[in-house]
Amino acid sequence: MPATMEHPAAHATLRVGGMNCASCVSHVQKAAQKVAGVRSCDVSLTTERAAVTFDAAQTNPQAVADAITAAGYPTTPAESVQHTHQHEDSAEKWKRRTIVGLALWLPVELMHWLMPMPMAWMTWLALISSTIAIIYVGWGFYLGAWQALRRFTSNMDTLIALGASVAYGYSLLALLGHLAGVWREPNAYYFMEASGLLALISLGHWLEARARRAAGSAISQLLTLAPATAMRLDAAEQPHEVALSKIALGDKLLVRPGDRVPTDGTILSGRSAVDESMITGEPLPRTRTAGDTVIGGTLNTDGRLVITATKIGAETALAQMVALVESAQSAKPPVQRLADQIAAVFVPVVLAIALMTAIAWYGVGKAEAWESVRTWARMANATCSVLIIACPCALGLALPAALMVGTGLGARRGILIRDIDALQNAAKVQTVVLDKTGTLTEGRPTVRSVTPMNGADENQVLALAAAAEQSSNHPLARAVVAAAKERGLSLPGVESFSSEAGYGIVATVGGRDLLVGSEALLVKYGWRGATTEESTVYVAHKTSAGVEALGAVRFTDEVKSDSAAAIAALHAMGLKTMLLTGDSPSAAAAVAMELGIQEVRAGVKPDQKLAVIRELQRRGAVAMVGDGINDAPALAAADLGIAIGSGSDIAKEAGGIVLVNNRVMDVVSAIRLSRATMRTIHRNLVFAFLYNVLAIPLAACGLLNPLISAGAMALSDVTVIGSALLLRRTRL
Repeated sequence: MPATMEHPAAHATLRVGGMNCASCVSHVQKAAQKVAGVRSCDVSLTTERAAVTFDAAQTNPQAVADAITAAGYPTTPAESVQHTHQHEDSAEKWKRRTIVGLALWLPVELMHWLMPMPMAWMTWLALISSTIAIIYVGWGFYLGAWQALRRFTSNMDTLIALGASVAYGYSLLALLGHLAGVWREPNAYYFMEASGLLALISLGHWLEARARRAAGSAISQLLTLAPATAMRLDAAEQPHEVALSKIALGDKLLVRPGDRVPTDGTILSGRSAVDESMITGEPLPRTRTAGDTVIGGTLNTDGRLVITATKIGAETALAQMVALVESAQSAKPPVQRLADQIAAVFVPVVLAIALMTAIAWYGVGKAEAWESVRTWARMANATCSVLIIACPCALGLALPAALMVGTGLGARRGILIRDIDALQNAAKVQTVVLDKTGTLTEGRPTVRSVTPMNGADENQVLALAAAAEQSSNHPLARAVVAAAKERGLSLPGVESFSSEAGYGIVATVGGRDLLVGSEALLVKYGWRGATTEESTVYVAHKTSAGVEALGAVRFTDEVKSDSAAAIAALHAMGLKTMLLTGDSPSAAAAVAMELGIQEVRAGVKPDQKLAVIRELQRRGAVAMVGDGINDAPALAAADLGIAIGSGSDIAKEAGGIVLVNNRVMDVVSAIRLSRATMRTIHRNLVFAFLYNVLAIPLAACGLLNPLISAGAMALSDVTVIGSALLLRRTRL
């Protein structure tokens, strides 16, 4: 149908099993794309996930999963599920195989070199140990190769199974031929090479599984923000504890003081200050009351709330944040797609090279009139080495391993990479443009001024407010107490204290019945004063005539403590900075001067911000850092959009990187992480390509034996994974 008539694209994540190499990725993608209505399919070997985009009018996730399963890879739809346990199972499986494989191979190999033994004894010992290794350690490889053969295709298991089989099979035939008197005893058997190959490759798979588990732990940590259970209200309004998975849309849930909100919902009754910093990075609890929305995973600090569930499962804000990490780890930039395409055709090419190597060595042996046993031995040695050394495991791991570690490290630091292309773009950035309000300014309130009323003095008002507020954990209360301590004020004694959730405090201080809180608190007790600023705490006392205001404490949002250091760090990295804000030129100039920002554009509207970004892009790649809806066009237009986590949802959707924590220094960390990840990716890809290009001719020419080939192949995997794991040491 014409593009303009297409149905909106739907997206789904599938859990894919049975993949063990880059060629498997290609097979899964082809199986999915054969389903009518599937528009794209990105498959990640490291996360065992397939991100599918499809036309919901033509197909559904289960149909795509069934098609992939029919192709030999067990697949099920997955909705932001925790998969660390699957990685743990995989790691444990390969750990057991590695231990058994090394125990069967290494002692025999050492005895061969260090402890002179009769040849017959060594041969029988090697036969026994390698037979056990073929059966136990090699079972997984043979099963994978058989499944590929049933689909008339090949994969890494094909190469490994053939390599081990050729080494073991030739040695067994040579031994039986010698015992039967048909052949004289050959110069070498390859029993130990077969078991060594399986042990070393299992070691590589174990290290890979551990890397997957380490990256998956970042998602696990995010998922722990949601409580495991919820208090559901029945028809009689009685609470019952149920598993979070049992919650349905429309259920009424009780959220007690100190509880985490179980799922996204709307408040039906109650009033409370809710700490949403886990999701938004904003440290100031927000007053929520009937009709307001609450986010699953946030902390209800002081009031009793009854909410109705409006979003569950994958639709919640927390699940969406988890999905950002999963999406980043599953997506593929063009360089990864190229690597997958090469790996997909690599196995058939290697099989052809191995066949030609066998034919060539057999021809050489016949031409030089070698005895039959030597001809077959040389042919087996070279063919086995080609099959083993050619396994492009390093190529398949080069980019995913770096991405897994990089995105996992970022997630643990609150840096969510929504788009893998953002990594490449971040490494090229030359100019960083920053919004002011909410981006460079501090989210923690501080006392700006104290205005006395009705004959009270400034210090008296602040002392009374601090005395009443010192038992409260509210950020405004802490700011008041901190201001009183800074002035060295003596606080009067508190005779009684009561917190009214979402309003403020009612207390008896120094014999006075005080009201300390919002204007709504004073109005509740009969005050008829005029409205001033929203960020104001009033101090009043109850009299026989009503409520009399004693003063007002106003707050400000100062420049963040790390803003200056972040700007200096950006300059030290060779990046230019610009302050781009809709605020007044005077306010913008003051902040820019304080922080050392090089260029200022103030009083600009959203469309003007976009125009500034376009202008700067003529000089080079641009990063935009913002948090508001008015920043969204600029964030989307920039080469790299970095959204502050405490900002609007629209801004976060427009950004390629989301900073969960409200720290400007994380901008520096995100760019450093991106540069380090790209350096690791380039290094790994160069090594992986060169390894295979140089090693195969050496093996084909008989310059490598199977054991050296297996060790080199496993070493390449270890090198690539080790290089990726070094990202963990990156100083962000």
